[in-house]
Amino acid sequence: MPWTRFGGGGRRARSAGPASPLVCRWDLDKTYLRSEFTTLRQLLRTALERPDQKVDVPGVAELIRALKAAAASRGQTALVYFVSASPPQIGKAIRAKLALDGVPYDGIVFKNQLEQLRRGKFRYLREHVGFKLVELLRGHLAVPAETRELCFGDDWESDSLIYSLYADVLAGRLAPASLTTILTRVRVDPLLVSQVIALATQVLRRDAVERIFINLDRRTPPATFRLFGPRVVPTFNYFQTAAVLAVMGRLRLEDVGRVGTVLVERSGYTARRLENSLDDLVRRGHLSLPAAERLAAPLRASGLLSPLPSPRSRWRRALGRLGRWRRPARPRTRSATEPGPLDYDAILARVHPGARHVAASGGTP
Repeated sequence: MPWTRFGGGGRRARSAGPASPLVCRWDLDKTYLRSEFTTLRQLLRTALERPDQKVDVPGVAELIRALKAAAASRGQTALVYFVSASPPQIGKAIRAKLALDGVPYDGIVFKNQLEQLRRGKFRYLREHVGFKLVELLRGHLAVPAETRELCFGDDWESDSLIYSLYADVLAGRLAPASLTTILTRVRVDPLLVSQVIALATQVLRRDAVERIFINLDRRTPPATFRLFGPRVVPTFNYFQTAAVLAVMGRLRLEDVGRVGTVLVERSGYTARRLENSLDDLVRRGHLSLPAAERLAAPLRASGLLSPLPSPRSRWRRALGRLGRWRRPARPRTRSATEPGPLDYDAILARVHPGARHVAASGGTP
């Protein structure tokens, strides 16, 4: 199938030149693997699992391979890096699982929990904001300055907050004093706060992060993420993620079809359920209706989505959509590529209600 590019909202998608490498930064647990670690017993079981016992989230392996292949088809380099809060002791099993799934990747880093234990910092064992920010910033400083980035996380920890802070630091929207205030409020290890600030002063202030995808493993209501702006895209499955990436021009149509096929074969999805996934993206404003319909047409032709209903049913459905459009519209948000400064006070009150307030010592630049 020839390369196809989509535009959303009546605007053509911005194409990334072949000279701009693409970096995809992935969380591991709940984003790539279906890991259970809410109890000590589950944590131990996860650590002792053999590679063939570990279960990947349906569609994720196909999506990662597709991102690499689609970039290569347009003469672009795509790099895949994993940042995991899991201990390095399970690294061998994780690498074996990635090899078993045929997932190409360019780097992986784990959290050294033993170092926290050695320092007696027990309460930082489950705090991952500082660790992940340090590793993300180190990773960014190691790639070419013109690199574009996509970030993938889940709704179990603080990935939407971590990636948003990371994106705003790269774009120069967070002054060191403001960043310090936020990290202190979420009780990041002071040693890691210092490392984050030191790394943040070295970035070149480019708006490098195109989108942040959050896998709703816990089925968190998507409205929870509105405070993060349009750059954050919460998705219920990787077919939705693939659809948005295709409209952005980061995947090919056949890649979306492959991910959808995996959901049908492994997760019991039906053609109707996949179509509902597309409709959900339109309702939430992550896809325009014209873009979704252009995406759906070849998927229907391949049999992955249901054929179009009869003309009479189609008109009834169109009228139903028209009725929804005539409801009072929410205020329009800015483009995901120009999100503007986020209200981190409101975000912390929502996603970190236990974060203690610290007087701000500086504003955004």
